[in-house]
Amino acid sequence: MMSGVTIGHAAAYAGVTIKTIRHYHRLGLVDEPLRDSSGYRRYGSSELLRLIQVRTLAEAGVPLSGIGPLLAADPRHFATDLAEVKRRMTERIDELIARRDLLDRLANGDRTLLPDRACALLDRAAGLGFTPEEVAAYREGMVLTRALVPDDFDDYLGEAERALDDTRFVDLNKECWAAKDLAPDDPRIEELATAVAERFLANPALLATSKRLRARADTTRYGLLNHHGEDQAAPAMARLTALVEAKLRAAGVDIPHQ
Repeated sequence: MMSGVTIGHAAAYAGVTIKTIRHYHRLGLVDEPLRDSSGYRRYGSSELLRLIQVRTLAEAGVPLSGIGPLLAADPRHFATDLAEVKRRMTERIDELIARRDLLDRLANGDRTLLPDRACALLDRAAGLGFTPEEVAAYREGMVLTRALVPDDFDDYLGEAERALDDTRFVDLNKECWAAKDLAPDDPRIEELATAVAERFLANPALLATSKRLRARADTTRYGLLNHHGEDQAAPAMARLTALVEAKLRAAGVDIPHQ
């Protein structure tokens, strides 16, 4: 009589299911034992050992397609191949950790698309009294700048930090936002444009970022940055921007027409 155990017992001893054993058979990872006189397949010690080896490698993360060659290798090649499997697994773990961290950043809003320094600037703008709408527009500009001219993004942040140090410029920015509800021909638009242009001229550092980005970016990218949101801007804001640029050009500031 053929010695051995049934597939059910083999599954229990090896710590797998009968379905898994049959899957291993189909993949050629474990040879199917011969049937006994009663028609049952009997799993002996060699089949059980093989089942345990396959199960252990599978649980360790080795792809089923790689288990056969591993078990067929001599001890030296087995160790080398196992080290390669470990290396690929480590890469996969690192990738999963990066994805997990991205999910954490997504839950934390701005930090998905912007570095901590930029997020600190947004927090500072909010603390200075800019409205959520204004901070959101500021955020969009940062994201675009980082994507279109990444090499100059740190310089851009430095200039933005210095701009927030200019209390008069901050106040004028707030006035510009408040002017969006005015009629485009309201005389206050002209007055505000004059004040903004004069502030730029009084503090040329405020224009440094724009000049640097224009020098480094091509016309298309600079246009995307400089006129982002104009298609959705209120008519008063569009006129205000045009007036400021015209006054700066009249004062000799190099601002290209878009």
